[in-house]
Amino acid sequence: MTKSENQRLHYFIDKQEILELINRYCQAADRHDPEALRALYHTDALDDHGAFFKGLAMDFIDKLPEIQAPMEILHHNVTTVNIEIDGDYAEGEVYILAFHKAAGPDGSIDVLIGGRYFDKYEKRDGKWKFAHRAVVTDWVHIQDPSAVNLEHPFIAGSHIGRPGADDPSYTFFKLIKRQTP
Repeated sequence: MTKSENQRLHYFIDKQEILELINRYCQAADRHDPEALRALYHTDALDDHGAFFKGLAMDFIDKLPEIQAPMEILHHNVTTVNIEIDGDYAEGEVYILAFHKAAGPDGSIDVLIGGRYFDKYEKRDGKWKFAHRAVVTDWVHIQDPSAVNLEHPFIAGSHIGRPGADDPSYTFFKLIKRQTP
């Protein structure tokens, strides 16, 4: 293999590891799994979730149980991903669609957000993790009251996703491991 081919191979391996990091973030957030999220950030990483939080990512993760408590459904979907890598440093602009069904004092509402993550990643000790993540909202659609109906006869008998260890994925998979509370 030539030096150029070897460099390209390492570039694509690094890019794939970063893509897996991004996907694991969505999985951990949707399952309300703070310990899985904690493993994705460097200990000195920053997180900027706007009005919800701005500061050290570990402090944000500590506050997540409170922030996520009213979230009956979280469903993050990654769409367009642009990543640039320079050695052990990388940046990503990650487009997302994030659905939230949140309980409120007058009943549940649906919030669909189209946005982006502005990410900075660092590879330390051979492992890519978030060094800084900022959340940008491009648009939002709110349905009040919620239009989600998990009792409709059309989905009778379906497996229904849930936050935490009650999600069907915890018992279905052998290879895809989950943190347990």
